[in-house]
Amino acid sequence: QPAVKAAQNEIWQTFFRGRYLLLLMGLFSIYTGFIYNECFSRATSIFPSGWSVAAMANQSGWSDAFLAQHAMLTLDPNVTGVFLGPYPFGIDPVWSLAANHLSFLNSFKMKMSVILGVVHMAFGVVLGIFNHVHFGQRHRLLLETLPELTFLLGLFGYLVFLVIYKWLCVSAASAASAPSILIHFINMFLFSHSPTNWPLYPRQEVVQATLVVLALAMVPILLLGTPLYLLRRHRPHLRRRPAGRQEEDKAGLLDLPDASVNGWSSDEEKAGGLDDEEEAELVPSEVLMHQAIHTIEFCLGCVSNTASYLRLWALSLAHAQLSEVLWAMVMSIGLGLGREVGVAAVVLVPIFAAFAVMTVAILLVMEGLSAFLHALRLHWVEFQNKFYSGTGYKLSPFTFAATDD
Repeated sequence: QPAVKAAQNEIWQTFFRGRYLLLLMGLFSIYTGFIYNECFSRATSIFPSGWSVAAMANQSGWSDAFLAQHAMLTLDPNVTGVFLGPYPFGIDPVWSLAANHLSFLNSFKMKMSVILGVVHMAFGVVLGIFNHVHFGQRHRLLLETLPELTFLLGLFGYLVFLVIYKWLCVSAASAASAPSILIHFINMFLFSHSPTNWPLYPRQEVVQATLVVLALAMVPILLLGTPLYLLRRHRPHLRRRPAGRQEEDKAGLLDLPDASVNGWSSDEEKAGGLDDEEEAELVPSEVLMHQAIHTIEFCLGCVSNTASYLRLWALSLAHAQLSEVLWAMVMSIGLGLGREVGVAAVVLVPIFAAFAVMTVAILLVMEGLSAFLHALRLHWVEFQNKFYSGTGYKLSPFTFAATDD
């Protein structure tokens, strides 16, 4: 309605303009709720569980005296009939009853955060291919994109491979003696091995040493490849240029309305460098410094950005714990007091109102804003720095002389 759009309240305008974004966030939260099979921290059993307590009780011979002495019971998936298979969709809701459900979910969320982060960053590097093709800088495909992908996937892509390989190849029967991925990954950089940490597959040490050497070999290519190519390509033009022509070009470059920050016009950028008609000055020290900054930023960023994606794990853990606290400290108390029909009508109404208000204020507004800001950070920094420069345009100061002309 026009009246809704014309409202002058800034807070209302913020929500109104972001209504579709809020809708998408709500839909994705429902989707992740189905993944974890939780609603307000309560497990939702859509399909039958893949774990059977009856099979464990029948084959273990648990007596009444044993059950009276043991408040916590352990389900052994190696016992026939106890584990019937994975849950059809998402996390099995029976984990919400387990004492070690936090340990299980934390391990799962940590690994999924790393997997999503590596895939997201690799996709950002691939998007840089379209930039290089668009600007005609095809030499950067071999001198930048390929080394970046090799460095990223050779180290952290291999970590993702180890996680998925262990998920697929380690069964419940061999889980007790399963090797540690963390120790393998540390030994990979130290070129060593642990006698007590068995390899996941044959000749694993050779593969890991090869990947580390290959990743390290990409660093000098990233550092020197593009500068040497540009210097070799532009040096003949620079030698043929008279001194007067250089000064004219410098002055002319400052007058270009669409000159970019790095001193090249858009046509020169699309050509991947200088042409015979319009040549720009190439300073070797500036090119080397720019490429050194880019190389250091990318190599260190692969480590820090991968760790930064662990914020997904932290956000999920915080949200789950807040949901659990709200239910246990508000609704659970109300449901315990309102077992009588007459009392329930009096007690549950204000308690549910308080639960609804705190859910909206804490889980939806506070946690939703926090999740949005963290997602914004992951896209702007960890993702976009793989392909987006954002250097802007060359500053063109306002002068009255230029206006009069």
